[in-house]
Amino acid sequence: MATDKRNPRKGKAAKIDIDPESHLSSHALADDRTFLLASVVESSDDAIITKTSKGIITSWNKGAEKIYGFSAREAVGQPISILLPPGQGDEVPAFLDRIAHGERIRHYEAIRRRKDGALICVSQSISPIRDKEGRLIGASTTARDITAEVEARKESEEKLAAASQYARSLIESSLDPLVTISPDGKITDANEATIKVTGIPREQLIGTDFLNYFTEPEKAREGYQQVFAKGFVTDYPLTIRHRDGWLTDVLYNASVYKDANGNVLGVFAAARDVTVQKQASQYARSLIESSLDPLVTINPDGKITDVNEATVRVTGVPREQLIGTDFSNYFMEPEKAREGYQQVFAKGFVTDYPLTIRHKDGRLTHVLYNASIYKDVRGSVLGVLAAARDVTVRKRIEAELAEQRRKELDRLAELEKFQKLTVGRELKMVELKKEIEELRRANEDLRKSLGQGV
Repeated sequence: MATDKRNPRKGKAAKIDIDPESHLSSHALADDRTFLLASVVESSDDAIITKTSKGIITSWNKGAEKIYGFSAREAVGQPISILLPPGQGDEVPAFLDRIAHGERIRHYEAIRRRKDGALICVSQSISPIRDKEGRLIGASTTARDITAEVEARKESEEKLAAASQYARSLIESSLDPLVTISPDGKITDANEATIKVTGIPREQLIGTDFLNYFTEPEKAREGYQQVFAKGFVTDYPLTIRHRDGWLTDVLYNASVYKDANGNVLGVFAAARDVTVQKQASQYARSLIESSLDPLVTINPDGKITDVNEATVRVTGVPREQLIGTDFSNYFMEPEKAREGYQQVFAKGFVTDYPLTIRHKDGRLTHVLYNASIYKDVRGSVLGVLAAARDVTVRKRIEAELAEQRRKELDRLAELEKFQKLTVGRELKMVELKKEIEELRRANEDLRKSLGQGV
């Protein structure tokens, strides 16, 4: 925009001092203001353009020359459409209609064409120009080249989209049901595995209460509330209910996730299906409970970690009270019991190890323990599994048999003694008979001798 050649402040943004007592005319003050405004326009890096209601350019500042490449001489008098890319309709009538109805157009992003044909992105604001009577006669446009910003933003958005797609791919590739939950317990996202385990489409899951899909809703609520309170939960057991009724036992591991400022946005929860493991565990539990023998597991510290009902009966102590206590506490000889399980950890097993279990009411049960160590999948020793065979009846029978044998031996000794006495008597009778016989024969001989002498 040209300046008045007669103005001594040509090309400079002069400071205007207004003296309220001066006799400057209102025309002179208006002239100074016009000059100041022209200086601001010319010094702006933004493109400031005015155009008529027909879209003909009437002014073109240095910023416009820099951004669009056209000089003021080339642009003024031309239609504003010289800045429009090929195939793009003239926007001026539509914009003028909008501002004529009082609408303010600010930070409108548009694609424009430079003199060299390059396309750029600008952010522009459009203001009305009115005559003294208030009639709309044109518009003023202020535009800023934001091509670099838009490209950077586009690149950032592409990277974000790629990262989002990558994260989505990871989530969807998981066989475990994954969900995100808002602070008020609403599902905000879910993967395909969650859809399968619930039987409900993703769009129907989102926005509903997380707890709606479990057999124990309150337990599910307590779970995610724990995550918000503590920051995480691990191996939290729940049972998911499919819309068709079948159940899936899972262990949830969950943690909070935050925005860039550290504000908690929600909970990310992953569920591991443990239905098969639970069924196997229940099967193993059934086998354990079906045993009539007391069974117990012991950790390396000698603490009871599990028992069956037979152990509860033989001790008289409930399972929950047995677990966590010393194995040796329930025997007549605690030290011998301790030595027994220590032998198992040392040798790997023991067989027919004799102990006597003491019931809380005082009665005793004689048992023989057979025990061995058990390990995890990596081969690390977890503890000892010990089975006790009740031999109380057998011991009683053995004692009774021993007593009976003792009595029999005593009777045998008596019989042998009697036999000896009897045999002695019989020998004496034989000798006596022999003596009598000899006396008879001697007497007969004497009688015969006497007869012959007569």
